[in-house]
Amino acid sequence: MDDLPLLMPTHAHEPARRSARQRALQLEWFTVGWTSLEAVIGITAAIRASSIALLGFGADSVIEVASAGVLIWRLRAERTAADPAAIQQLDLRAHRLVALSLIALAVYIVADAGVALFKHEHPHPTVLGMVLTLVTIAVMYALARAKRRTAAALESCSLRADSFQATACMWLSAITLAGIGLNAVFGWWWADPVAALCMPVFLVQEARKAWQGENCC
Repeated sequence: MDDLPLLMPTHAHEPARRSARQRALQLEWFTVGWTSLEAVIGITAAIRASSIALLGFGADSVIEVASAGVLIWRLRAERTAADPAAIQQLDLRAHRLVALSLIALAVYIVADAGVALFKHEHPHPTVLGMVLTLVTIAVMYALARAKRRTAAALESCSLRADSFQATACMWLSAITLAGIGLNAVFGWWWADPVAALCMPVFLVQEARKAWQGENCC
């Protein structure tokens, strides 16, 4: 992967890099905490409302926890990396693991939406689900921006790819909210799975770029 940026922290730049790395770790630990809460509340609400969309939302949160775990491993491992080439290899490995998590999310959404359409699933209105997805839109928007800025400071392709996880979660939250709302107001049970089927197209494209290193900072 010769096209990846060569990470060359110098003695002068190391304090700034260390600060950015600490910021990145804080963002990833926040991601673990928030998305774990999302998963618990989302899956609970999905079971109560018989909502396939909310169940998919909860599964997405579980995948995000795993993705954040990969980044925590990568950021901690950099502390003991012997040279810039070692740091570059760490980032590439983390980058590809994030790509795999994006593929897993895309596959789950397709399967989830397909089952909902085939079985004509009619979820019940859920206020808890609507509040959760509405709050998540705001949280993930801010989190994605913060991760992109930190990724630029660290020249980290893996953190840049991980920021897309937050962006994808934001859009998935909006889609889920729209589906729940349309079902509650108009009884359009199919709106949610049909909208969700648009997401995998973007997820697979981003995963391909992440795997090949095309979306580096």
